[in-house]
Amino acid sequence: MDQATEVSTIVSHGDPIAPVIFGVTLILVAALFGRFGARRLKQPSVLGELVMGVLLGNLLYFFGFDLMAILREGVGCTELSKLILSGVPVDEALNKLMGPEAGESFLQILRGPHGSEYLAVAQAVDVFSRYGVIFLLFHVGLDTCVDELRSVGGDSLRVAFIGVLVPFALGFLVTWMLIPEAPHVQHMFLGATLGATSIGITARVLQDLRQSRSGEAHIIVGAAVMDDILGLVMLAIVSGVVVTGSVELEEIVRIMLLATLFIISVLYLGPYIIRLLIKFLYQLNVLEAKLFIPFVFVMALAWLANLVGLATIVGAFAAGLLLHDSHFKAWGDFRRHKYSIKELFAPLEAILVPIFFVLMGIQVKLETFLDWHVLLLSTGLILVALIGKIVSGLGVLEKGRKRLAVGVGMLPRGEVGLVFASIGISLKVIDSATFSAVVLMVIVTTLVTPPLLKITLGQGRQVPGSRKISKMCE
Repeated sequence: MDQATEVSTIVSHGDPIAPVIFGVTLILVAALFGRFGARRLKQPSVLGELVMGVLLGNLLYFFGFDLMAILREGVGCTELSKLILSGVPVDEALNKLMGPEAGESFLQILRGPHGSEYLAVAQAVDVFSRYGVIFLLFHVGLDTCVDELRSVGGDSLRVAFIGVLVPFALGFLVTWMLIPEAPHVQHMFLGATLGATSIGITARVLQDLRQSRSGEAHIIVGAAVMDDILGLVMLAIVSGVVVTGSVELEEIVRIMLLATLFIISVLYLGPYIIRLLIKFLYQLNVLEAKLFIPFVFVMALAWLANLVGLATIVGAFAAGLLLHDSHFKAWGDFRRHKYSIKELFAPLEAILVPIFFVLMGIQVKLETFLDWHVLLLSTGLILVALIGKIVSGLGVLEKGRKRLAVGVGMLPRGEVGLVFASIGISLKVIDSATFSAVVLMVIVTTLVTPPLLKITLGQGRQVPGSRKISKMCE
């Protein structure tokens, strides 16, 4: 029995979505094992899911599993469908997206007995992963409080600005030197990706070291939150430049103003819209209200962000920044509610976000590292990623603070770096080889942070009387 027949036996039960169920289940099982392995090794779950995706994608591709060959192309499948529906012949569309050699191989799979099923699986997985990114950034927004941002002081703001601008500048310079033939917009995008920081990974490490109340922790987390906001603005600028096809000061200023106006409008108009929704939906019970209203709000803002030329994740982050359990006090004392918004969305996030990370791992083509140019680019990105964030600790002016520990705490790119890279792939700013180099940078910065932070910060008792790193507006 050949491979196609085996897959057909597994997924063919008369239901047209059976292949999709099989593909999603395969990815979720991989995520489960990846998370288990990461926990055993005391590493972040995202790292386990990412590495499992790399192993799954490359091993199954090596053994001739056609579904994996298609999944490795990522958003190329969605772009392929668009071109075909617009009337472009399949072979011409594949040649345009992937080149002659890869396009011919892809075409042979599509012409096989299960080509359409594989393509449907790839498109469905891509949709699920995009939802995962939206809920991931919504979660980051929920964990962010404007009042807390105001309270962390100038040190966090300086660290955040240095932590975004220095990696961006160094990233632009190094990539321009290593890949001079690439357009400047690619150098800009890679620089923006290097400016990201994963607040989730850093916060977890601080908690494990029992240092989440230390002064350094306050600065790190406050800076990481601001870093995310600055990074999203940077992403909006670079993405806008990609779409318009020009690098002009007027265009950059326009996009900055657009991103700023979008966030401000959401923060000021959002509460009125939420109260209006609650007024009309008062007959829902509190659990329904806390689930449906935020869900609709997240989807609406993600769509609006895309409509005005920003990334959907900007809208998702803004929704999380705006929504709060206290908005639902019409259903009684919100502090006595059984579940918070975050807890109600946790199952969605737990299922969809791992799909994104595993898919990102699947799209890493290890064979690209056989090219010494890719290895050189990877090394350059890793060095810039390390240096650019460590020097951000110089933004701490308060005496007695461990500046090196603050810089190390800003190192992990984690999920935020992967989100940026995935957008780069979808906008065709970076190719598969560059994407693989970015993912390697994400893995290295995520791996080195826990031991380095333990060395520079130390492991000890919590600082008494310090303010908790939590959402102060709860």
